[in-house]
Amino acid sequence: MRVLILGGAGFVGGAIALHLKHRYPNYQITVLDNLRRRGSELNLPRLRRAGVDFQHGDIRNPEDLHFETTFDLLIDASAEPSVLAGITSPVAQVVNNNLLGTVNCLELAKRTGAAFIFLSSSRVYPIEAIEAASYRESETRFVLDEEQVQPGISGRGISEAFALNGSRSFYGATKLASELLIQEYQSFFKLKTVINRCGVITGPWQMGKVDQGVVVLWVAKHFFGGRLTYTGYGGLGKQVRDILHVDDLCRLVDWQMHHIEQINGELFNVGGGVECSVSLSELTGLCEEIVGNKLVIGSDPSTRPADIRMYLTDNAHVTRATGWKPLSTPEAIVTDIRDWIEQNSADLGPILG
Repeated sequence: MRVLILGGAGFVGGAIALHLKHRYPNYQITVLDNLRRRGSELNLPRLRRAGVDFQHGDIRNPEDLHFETTFDLLIDASAEPSVLAGITSPVAQVVNNNLLGTVNCLELAKRTGAAFIFLSSSRVYPIEAIEAASYRESETRFVLDEEQVQPGISGRGISEAFALNGSRSFYGATKLASELLIQEYQSFFKLKTVINRCGVITGPWQMGKVDQGVVVLWVAKHFFGGRLTYTGYGGLGKQVRDILHVDDLCRLVDWQMHHIEQINGELFNVGGGVECSVSLSELTGLCEEIVGNKLVIGSDPSTRPADIRMYLTDNAHVTRATGWKPLSTPEAIVTDIRDWIEQNSADLGPILG
């Protein structure tokens, strides 16, 4: 099989490339990346050693998407991943990256007849609707009530039936617009497509920042030392996210690409689920225990634009369709990240320290 991974030197794209090359050494795996994200250059030696072909290019430039070979599958893992994109930076930038870039990738799939797996985001769901969910407050986190007024949400989290009307951030809007276009290409041009709406993905080799990659950021600050702050919702660190180890996502993409006929046109919510979820306060406790350092965490009660109190993924649909479910626990994820930072501290210190 010939596979092209867009954004393939990034955290998720690189992990998928290495997973596939390890499991299927005879597959031709090519990655394209513009190396814009600081730290992505550290993936290049790993990809090269594994026998993955790297092409420097940008999905915003159609001319960068012309190849001498054809591909059986395109995996779109390229994006401006910050939910603050368009709010604290020009709107055109996130639109060009996350929407027009997807159109260019779809055109490549159309020209070559390649199947198309798209990594979307849980951020397609509207902020106001998520914030209106019924919840209670425990000592360390916000907890979703089992009984909810809105359809598509329960104590298990948010399913694909959750409402889409409302504002969701410019980042979320571009991902949703991309999903809609993918569905049009699937219908009118008969592309084989799968859309995965991913929650928080994390693990080793993610270059975590405040606005994207918070689990790695939290572990790194505990490892190297530095400042952290509970921001918003009273400044108590009770915001909750489910977290998905990137290895679990790789297993799902592996299954999907080999069963594309079976799930053609499907859209899945994909995340760690309630079983693999943490609040910031609970994440602090895990870091103190596993990393061995304790920080004084600041508190800022003001809530940032586009923030949400909690997000949990209801994985019922993807599990029914594929048999997949996440395997990692929060403890295992934090341990994997700690070990990776420890083994690569000289390279990572200037980036994550």
